[in-house]
Amino acid sequence: MKRLLTILIFACLSTILPGCADRLDMEDASIPLTLGLDLGADNEPIMYSTFPVFNKSAKKKTQETYARAQTMRQSRAEQDAHSAGVFSGRNYQVFLVSKRMVQHEDWFQMMDVIFRDSKNTVSDRVIMFDGPLDEIIYLNPKDQPLLPILLRGMVDTKSSKSETVNTNLQELHRQIYELGLTPAISEVGLDSKKKIRLNGTALLNHKGKYVASLNAEETVLLRILQNKVKKSASITLSIPGKAKHSPFETDKVTFSTDQTRTRTKTITSTNAGKFRFDIDIKMKISLYEMLFPHDIENNSTELEQKISEQMKKQFESLIKKIQQQAIDPIGLGLHARAFEYDEYKAVKKDWGKALANADIRVTIKTTIDAMGPIK
Repeated sequence: MKRLLTILIFACLSTILPGCADRLDMEDASIPLTLGLDLGADNEPIMYSTFPVFNKSAKKKTQETYARAQTMRQSRAEQDAHSAGVFSGRNYQVFLVSKRMVQHEDWFQMMDVIFRDSKNTVSDRVIMFDGPLDEIIYLNPKDQPLLPILLRGMVDTKSSKSETVNTNLQELHRQIYELGLTPAISEVGLDSKKKIRLNGTALLNHKGKYVASLNAEETVLLRILQNKVKKSASITLSIPGKAKHSPFETDKVTFSTDQTRTRTKTITSTNAGKFRFDIDIKMKISLYEMLFPHDIENNSTELEQKISEQMKKQFESLIKKIQQQAIDPIGLGLHARAFEYDEYKAVKKDWGKALANADIRVTIKTTIDAMGPIK
């Protein structure tokens, strides 16, 4: 019995121990936190990485490497040659891609190694930079945290307020290959003082090519249409008919969306194959500021109606922008597939064009839920 137990123990150990054969000790590893992809002057791919430096005597907090190679896997050997440890892709926080790169179709195929090699992470936040990547990779501002920590914080906090999207590599992979939806990723740039700022959201087509950008205000509207507003979002509107006193824009009202419910009520298609989407939005709002006099306590209905009218105009403008680009970041194709599959199946390979010809109608009702302690 003891002999049999000994054999079983050795058999178990023999199956477990080989799993440690490819282990990599922390002290022997280089830990890249940022992965970047750009195009050079001759349209050759350039891969960037940034590593934190843990040496007290080092004057810089990070080390940057780059490599020119036809594939990302080839670039690893070149980047290994410039780092003290063995290159490991397990700890990426952000994936930066230049606007010039995503202006080319099928750039996403370069990412094949990320999904094929299980040692890589797919939770990196995907961010498009409006400019050459070397401008941000080598920026190293002294008064800000490490680049990957700063960018990750920007995306996480701003997406919680619906001012951008939080798309990681795994989610981008799904959006690229989902025919009823087109991808959307975060967008950053540099201001006039070379400070990093979040611009909003970059919209891509079905092949991953950049087609348009949304600022923070437009992104909030997009997230409402997607029914993805998890927390309150801030919106500022101009109310027509209210007096302006130069240089002050005193026709403004700002509010937060306390509760937002978006429903695509009906989807119908005619014999001509044209789709119709009726989107119903109900919002409970809290007033943050109002720069004009209005008796809200006794006449809130008038203000609610004006806010609804202006919001509807903004939604219609955003939908027109989306249809002009023949894209679907809202995901209306998913509704079409669920409720009108036969008609959707006929146009699914060119859904962007089908949505561009669709009839999309928005109705919105806002209710003032709170007006602040000022009477």
